[in-house]
Amino acid sequence: MKSFLNLIRWPNLIIIVLTMVLMRYAVIEPLISKTGVILIHGNGEEVPMVLQFPWYNFMILVIATLLITAGGYVINDYFDIKTDLINRGEVIVGTMISRRKAIFLHAIFNIAGIAAGFYISWRAGYLWFGTLFLFVSGLLYFYSASYKRQFMVGNILVAILTALVPLLVVFFEWPALYKYYAVNAVTLPEFNIIIHWIGGFALFAFLTTLTREIIKDIEDFEGDKAYGRNTIPVVIGVLSSRIVAASLNIITATLLYLVWYFAINDSITLIYLSLFIVLPLLIATYQLLITRDHKHLHSASRLMKIVMLTGILYSVVVKVILTWNLF
Repeated sequence: MKSFLNLIRWPNLIIIVLTMVLMRYAVIEPLISKTGVILIHGNGEEVPMVLQFPWYNFMILVIATLLITAGGYVINDYFDIKTDLINRGEVIVGTMISRRKAIFLHAIFNIAGIAAGFYISWRAGYLWFGTLFLFVSGLLYFYSASYKRQFMVGNILVAILTALVPLLVVFFEWPALYKYYAVNAVTLPEFNIIIHWIGGFALFAFLTTLTREIIKDIEDFEGDKAYGRNTIPVVIGVLSSRIVAASLNIITATLLYLVWYFAINDSITLIYLSLFIVLPLLIATYQLLITRDHKHLHSASRLMKIVMLTGILYSVVVKVILTWNLF
């Protein structure tokens, strides 16, 4: 069981669940309640809007996302056996879990995930949304088989797919809201406001994931070089890759403060960003630029994962400041 959980990267799956739940209930729900009003016919009473995509359908959406992600992790380990032996000295596929069983698990996860994706798309009234799950499943396979060996292609692809997770929640919630409230709404919530908030989380996920992927490539330099992979460190060198990753951290921190200054500008957000996001980013940047040993490099990678988590948890702060009008 432990080998299976490690194979599907269970901590990452928990983060996906947390991301989708918080985007729905900590960001979208207070936003529509604050900006959308409906008129109750007969007595003229105005009440705030509520979420309309059923919670059980939302859970199927989460499960579909988890299944396809787990399938991606399995096939990635299947193709990475040789390089992982060099970089980490141990592998799961081929030792604790047979290669044949790994392929079987990959197939089961993807078939179930795509089926769930098409089902939930049909329930939402947009069956063609299901092709997105099929497309992502294919991308994850080709990422492991080919794209991750190409310069920058694999890194950008993983970052885009990570950014897609919070956006998925909007893609399925907004049509349900519009269908239900189009007739009796006094004011519909502005879609661009919801997109700005969720898009901000998506951009943050993209930048931090891209940075962490580059750091992981630096860690895996020896194995990737031995097997001819054109990762960023192999192509431009380890030192230049460190500078690229550090620059992305600085860009991320700068963008966070710019968004705070021009769009949010409250003291709670400033304190949270400074202590729980920017400070770890700066420490990771220091470790990338100043230190040279593998231990600090791995520490920088862990810090990036913490930053990704604290970035998601900022949605709780969003709920507080929206609910209590603290802008």
